[in-house]
Amino acid sequence: MLEQTLDHLQQLVSFDTRNPPRAITTGGIFDYLRANLPGFNVEVIDHGDGAVSLYAVRGTPKYLFNVHLDTVPDSPHWTADPHGMRRADDRVIGLGVCDIKGAAAALVAAANASEGDAAFLFSSDEEANDPRCIAAFLARGIPYEAVLVAEPTMSEAVLAHRGISSVLMQFSGRAGHASGKQDAAASALHQAMRWGNRALDHVESLAHARFGGLTGLRFNIGRVEGGIKANMIAPAAEVRFGFRPLPSMDIDALLATFASFAEPEAALFTETFRGPSFPAGDIAEAENRRLLARDVADALHIPIGNAVDFWTEASLFSAGGYTTLVYGPGDIAQAHTADEFVTLEQLQRYTESVHRIIAHGA
Repeated sequence: MLEQTLDHLQQLVSFDTRNPPRAITTGGIFDYLRANLPGFNVEVIDHGDGAVSLYAVRGTPKYLFNVHLDTVPDSPHWTADPHGMRRADDRVIGLGVCDIKGAAAALVAAANASEGDAAFLFSSDEEANDPRCIAAFLARGIPYEAVLVAEPTMSEAVLAHRGISSVLMQFSGRAGHASGKQDAAASALHQAMRWGNRALDHVESLAHARFGGLTGLRFNIGRVEGGIKANMIAPAAEVRFGFRPLPSMDIDALLATFASFAEPEAALFTETFRGPSFPAGDIAEAENRRLLARDVADALHIPIGNAVDFWTEASLFSAGGYTTLVYGPGDIAQAHTADEFVTLEQLQRYTESVHRIIAHGA
């Protein structure tokens, strides 16, 4: 089935589904999938702003496969057209082949190679930090024994990963000449820098926290803006930061702690995006869900890999009550890069596994 997977992947890569600019419609790649899923009941829904989902069901399947079809934008460092898939000796190259159109192609090939029961949910807004497709599906409450979310995991089942929170902070000071002695609150930039030192010290204090093979809190101050010139006290400053907590950590408590480090209180402190940790729940509930997912992986003969630092929409399915695991071809290190690639061996292994699940239920 590898050749069939590669044929479908070449077509899927040819469709421009970069996100941003969120210009994805119900045609294009969704027309292709609809035409290549004979025997399925197919439903395509436009959720607005480039968020389109395709839900396809054949028979009465126990498992739902989820794959996002949108990609990140290409960088200037690509050596050829990112939407023209290239075949090399041991790999294929193209935008999205690893994250995660390779999995989508494998699902189509595996479904057409058998008549087994199957259910697929394709989405197009994962890269937008605005998961309308998954939210709309969860609202329907359709029962499945487990959900397999495709992301690059080297065809191993990932049972835990970090959450993610992004925050916008604004600091307010008082403009003035910088030649004189300042009080601690005069410069908005000084406030921001002191806040950053306290935040970094707190992150270091959590270095030994653990869950499922993951250690510590990941934290990054990604952008700092403010001030006018070197001899003027900065009247305003803005900081954007993000952190990735362990499943055992309380995001709300972390937000409150980071906010408390601002002296005086920040003029604005607002969370701009949140993705829950995976599995969802408090530490006991998360551990129970991880064990249930491990049982599913064992039943489907999927090898179990390590927990990962990157975020996936598996956490949304978990928070929605589904037993969930992350499972797909490729390595995350191959994704979001110029000349993104997935190896033939990775694609073949995943396609054969999906075919076995669809054809035989395990």
